Amino acid sequence: MNMDDERTVRRDRMRFIKNTQSSSLCYLGILFNVFYFVSLYMSDVGNYYYNIMIGVSVVYNLIFMLAVFLASEGVKNYKAIYSAILAVLGVVQIVRIFIIPTPAHAAETVVNGVETTVMGDAQYIFIVICLVASAVCLLLAALINFVKCRELAEHMKTLDAQNA
Repeated sequence: MNMDDERTVRRDRMRFIKNTQSSSLCYLGILFNVFYFVSLYMSDVGNYYYNIMIGVSVVYNLIFMLAVFLASEGVKNYKAIYSAILAVLGVVQIVRIFIIPTPAHAAETVVNGVETTVMGDAQYIFIVICLVASAVCLLLAALINFVKCRELAEHMKTLDAQNA
């Protein structure tokens, strides 16, 4: 079998198998987000985290996980629209670094009369790594799904032309 035949067979198999690569990257993106919010929400530094932003963050995390899970199901079936959704969510993960973690890392608060750093260097680095890893997983899932969707669409056009 030559290279063109192998490529045609690989493309034809896409009609019958799921896009597990993109789907698995979505699950990994959710997992990194879980590590992020567990690390952030288990922090108890005075009253610093008792504000509306944390409430919004909790709600966003729930919506984020539901949206990524829904997208993981969509990319399994080569739905191109979910590539855009995942790309947007991936970019938002990067933006989130500057919404809560960065200000918390720079802030200090008084706890029991002692000036205390809200978020230490180790926690900040861990949280940033988690958000970046989540973003990378989502952006890769989006890219892989986009490429595979385009490839499958081209293959389907070829099949339609052959059957016409």
